Amino acid sequence: MAIDSKTRLITLLGYPLGHSLSPLIHNTALEAQHVNMVYLCMPVPADHFRQAVQGLSRVGWVGSNVTIPHKQHAFELADELSERAQAVGAVNTLVLTEGNGAEGPHLYGDNTDIKGFSDTLIEYHTQIQGGDVVVVGSGGSARAIVYALLTDYQPRHLTIAARSVKKAERLALAMNQYDTRDSLRTADIKHSEDSIRGCTLLVNTTPVGMHPNAHVSPVENAALLDDVEIVYDLIYNPQKTELLSEAEKRGAVVIGGLEMLIRQAAASYVQWTGQEMPLDQVRNVVQEHLK
Repeated sequence: MAIDSKTRLITLLGYPLGHSLSPLIHNTALEAQHVNMVYLCMPVPADHFRQAVQGLSRVGWVGSNVTIPHKQHAFELADELSERAQAVGAVNTLVLTEGNGAEGPHLYGDNTDIKGFSDTLIEYHTQIQGGDVVVVGSGGSARAIVYALLTDYQPRHLTIAARSVKKAERLALAMNQYDTRDSLRTADIKHSEDSIRGCTLLVNTTPVGMHPNAHVSPVENAALLDDVEIVYDLIYNPQKTELLSEAEKRGAVVIGGLEMLIRQAAASYVQWTGQEMPLDQVRNVVQEHLK
């Protein structure tokens, strides 16, 4: 990738950033389409986020992905928010525009996790629509997934199963305004057998099963997966978690988190570049990297 005096900057803001795949995803796409931009990781401590964004806005910055612990900070800092960012109270994508006249730069905040998740399920839409769904976890990722499911799939029952029922209940309350079918339920993950057994879609939003603890599963009794139709794990390292392996043995359609990672990146990419991400090329490069 050639970098010159006209190259513009896209960043990932978070702290710490570890071994993010985002630079590989975006730079692969930028190079493939000859877009004169570069994507870099920038670890920024929580108390420096505002200063970092203000500084970047003055040096040819196009925008940023935002990760832990800054999604709420970005939400508060944005001049304008997408409907989905407002719904989940978190921003993972910032886009800088010139603004109007004397107002100066305009900062737009979006949450592309929602679109990234929904786009991976398009081919199963009819199957999931109106079915029974279980979301494991009650954190920020769960919030985005619950919103996507309520607005795009209108499940008959949507159970939030978490270690803390109180957290699950708070999430259900926050999402209640989008629950047009009175579908939301909550459960302790250790006592959610009836909800999981035979559900249409099970989504894991927790880190249980992530490398290096890849031998564990958020569903301890694998027999509960016998009649589950689709199992989706947001974890992408490993690409096939213990949960997905057990579900696949039992005949379920399984979806790993790598596809959502790429799709949410694509939803950010088009806002910065005006071009659709070359998904097949990006997917091949990332899968080869993870081997």
